[in-house]
Amino acid sequence: MTGGQGADQAFRHRSVLLDEAVEYLVGGPGRAGSFVDATFGRGGHSRLILSMLGAEGQLLGIDKDPEAIRVADALSAEDARFRRYHGSFAELDQAVLEQGWQQVDGVLMDLGVSSPQLDDAARGFSFMRDGPLDMRMNPLQGPSAAEWLSRAEEKEIADVIWRYGEERFSRRIARLVVARRDEEPIATTRQLAELVAEAVPKKEKHKHPATRAFQAIRIFINRELEDLEAGLQSAVERLAPGGRLVVISFHSLEDRLVKRFMRDLARGPKLPRGIPVTAEQEASEFRLIGKASKANEQEIAENVRARSAVMRVLERKSN
Repeated sequence: MTGGQGADQAFRHRSVLLDEAVEYLVGGPGRAGSFVDATFGRGGHSRLILSMLGAEGQLLGIDKDPEAIRVADALSAEDARFRRYHGSFAELDQAVLEQGWQQVDGVLMDLGVSSPQLDDAARGFSFMRDGPLDMRMNPLQGPSAAEWLSRAEEKEIADVIWRYGEERFSRRIARLVVARRDEEPIATTRQLAELVAEAVPKKEKHKHPATRAFQAIRIFINRELEDLEAGLQSAVERLAPGGRLVVISFHSLEDRLVKRFMRDLARGPKLPRGIPVTAEQEASEFRLIGKASKANEQEIAENVRARSAVMRVLERKSN
């Protein structure tokens, strides 16, 4: 995919909760300041953010995916206010410092796998399209899903599928993976999807039996939850007074982690019982903005993936 094709795709695919997320992040048009799109993807959020920034505004786009970086390079050639960093948002602190920034006025995270990644069979994310069983957001780093499944112990496979997919038949799936790989390598998404369907005795209505297993393996291969914890911490440490962290999650594990992280910061530090404290010590420097937001019926009708999206917003107080 060339940068031009990627840019076209950014317009064809509309990011979930796009307008709401950018409004929370930037506020009004003509804004100055430094912002971070920590999950650039194909540039949907970044382009709208840039349209809201004034001439003094700056935006940094971060992404692991080399295809996303090609799109980001094209955007940086179009707009001098935009810069890019190739890496995980777990490296957000380093990415920000490399720009010469000490603080940022907003960070946006749109979590999980992007629609262009799911739609490309060669990336191996989707059980709906047959392709190499890869699942890496950066195909140049770390083992692929196929490589991991070829050598992991049965218990490790079961633990991953249970922990990250909450799949109650994880042990059955792991047992069949180990038995089947002795006969032939599990090298394609179709092979794995059919194996999982065979291992799962009870099927859920309107849900492919491989949904949870694929989600779990993808999260594990890409260290998504570990990266999320590191990225959230780096984001709040770099937020300027009045700055906001906007996070869009697509499954319960992510959202629980984000919800707990933001809630704990908004509550302020926990101090031992019986120790006298002043009101100043009790107060947190962060606050939650609004309640969790979800996509409306029209957006869900246009993009079924929006059904599971949850957006949460945290702000560092101005004083």
